[in-house]
Amino acid sequence: MILHIIIGAIAGGGLGFALYKFVGCSTGACPLTSNPLISTLYGGLVGALIASSIR
Repeated sequence: MILHIIIGAIAGGGLGFALYKFVGCSTGACPLTSNPLISTLYGGLVGALIASSIR
């Protein structure tokens, strides 16, 4: 179970960083996609939550 959550967090963090890198926000007004750290952490959190709900 813990391994699934860790894998989900890593995958979500990667997708969050990809969202920052490829979509991004040129003005800096977007709180989620304007900062790579926030985008990666948010993606990791969402990935961990989704992985924890799958059995």
